[in-house]
Amino acid sequence: MIRKHPQFLMVLAALLGLSFARVNHPAPALKDAFSGLFLIGAALNESQFSGRDTLGSAIVANQFNSVTPENVLKWENVHPEPDRYNFGPADRYVEFGERHHMFIVGHTLIWHNQTPSWVFGQGSVPEMDRYNNLKQGEGKRADRETLLGRMRDHITTVVSRYKGRVNGWDVVNEALNGDGTLRQTPWMKGIGEDYLIKAYEFAQEADPGAELYYNDFSTENPMKRAGAIALVKNLLAHGIRLAGVGIQGHYRMDWPSTVLLDSAITDFSRLGVKVMITELDVDVLPAATWNRDADVRLRASADPRLNPYASGLPDSLQRALGERYADLFGVFTRHAGVLSRVTFWGVRDGDSWLNNWPVPGRVNYPLLFNRNGACKAAYDSVMNVAMRRSDHSQGQN
Repeated sequence: MIRKHPQFLMVLAALLGLSFARVNHPAPALKDAFSGLFLIGAALNESQFSGRDTLGSAIVANQFNSVTPENVLKWENVHPEPDRYNFGPADRYVEFGERHHMFIVGHTLIWHNQTPSWVFGQGSVPEMDRYNNLKQGEGKRADRETLLGRMRDHITTVVSRYKGRVNGWDVVNEALNGDGTLRQTPWMKGIGEDYLIKAYEFAQEADPGAELYYNDFSTENPMKRAGAIALVKNLLAHGIRLAGVGIQGHYRMDWPSTVLLDSAITDFSRLGVKVMITELDVDVLPAATWNRDADVRLRASADPRLNPYASGLPDSLQRALGERYADLFGVFTRHAGVLSRVTFWGVRDGDSWLNNWPVPGRVNYPLLFNRNGACKAAYDSVMNVAMRRSDHSQGQN
């Protein structure tokens, strides 16, 4: 029986006069290649789980065994007005995951972004700036009890609706500054530091069987990591059944080092919780700002020099991206047993938020599948890591 290594398929394709881009999904799929190590997930947009994007939907069904919604469970989409919930898209997302027997993640319950202005102010629609701060002289901030009531209502309503169906929730997202201190978000300003504990208590009450996570970016950096560790310890000390920590994984070609990544996974695992890579992508474009954080509020002006690969990524960079992914998955597989899930933030390159962040309209190539749904060299590199791991395990038996 011929082993279906990606290199073999590339040679076969060449002999048949085909480009490898047409050999879209070599067997085994990603989810099968890493079976027994960790789940392989993808973040889905509405067109994919609704079936409008048939190619994207097919890739997800074939390659992944865990799903996360990009936007439909964020507050502004699922609860846009005080007395109105919009569950249609979220229902379809959960049904898609169930139909394909996937591990379903709910993202996200409490965040300072993509939350409607009415949540934080008195009155129905207070004036807020784009950072969700009340504008000077434009209304008053909701008091602690009002804001806690809105938080409880939202979390209880959303989590209870999917009780027993959504397997795990990103309860609080991105609560830390780069130096590890708590962000002065509207939640923090309106409630106080215990808003974190309250959010997890409400989620825990709504579905005691669901896993609860804390999710953040750049926790590979030691200062922010120390803050995240303190946050997790505080939650555990207050009786929160925190199941895991999500390291988002918005990476560049030169950051983080594998040493930083390895130490971050190790440090979080010592807390006795699961560790997950929750939003993996690799930005191949020139840095547009000095700030390397994955804060969605960052913006930079368009400049042709920041969009050098608008017509396609050179082969040399395709190979370099593959090497980068191989290094990352080398770390991930070394932590199999501690790392429970690796989720990509998007399915195909064209889906990625990095095409419009922090500079709108750029052409980026951060994922394993290209815009046409074909496997890239990075896919082969990731599969090779799984194959080497499998060969090593068999050799020890």
